[in-house]
Amino acid sequence: MSKSPTDTPWRPPTIVIGRIGRPHGLDGAVYLDGHGGAVPVRRGLEVTVGGRPALIADRRGSDSHPIIRFDLAADRNAAEALRGQDVEVPASALPPPQPDADDYLHVDLIGCRVTAGERELGTVADVLVYPANDVLEVRSADGPDAVLVPFAVDVVETVDIASRLITIRSDFL
Repeated sequence: MSKSPTDTPWRPPTIVIGRIGRPHGLDGAVYLDGHGGAVPVRRGLEVTVGGRPALIADRRGSDSHPIIRFDLAADRNAAEALRGQDVEVPASALPPPQPDADDYLHVDLIGCRVTAGERELGTVADVLVYPANDVLEVRSADGPDAVLVPFAVDVVETVDIASRLITIRSDFL
């Protein structure tokens, strides 16, 4: 399957893969906060940091808590100046959606229509991360209030990313 933008037109041109956290050591390295692992973070990867092109010069740490040194920072003070900035990659760096997968990227869920039986609830505006499970923030065109739907197996019946449709149990609401 191709990773061309036409295969995933709902994805924005760039995807935030994390946010620069606190510095680590004196050489300009930083923790990458919020990295979900969808895009492998490795030495030589071209990214955008706070809107500026950057290159990952070194990578240490674990998969869940990567420590990154960008070519933008050579010391701790420069690393501290990057703190809080988003790290983005082109959407083409993400893996393509897998039709039979049980794991979904948040970017692929946002914008999906949500139905409960025959009832149209709205579209996914955001995916909120909670300890027990993620929660879909569903907004309808009719009103300002959001419906929060647990993204859990006992609530969600089907997820069809290609059709941009999520169905939940009709008796849930």
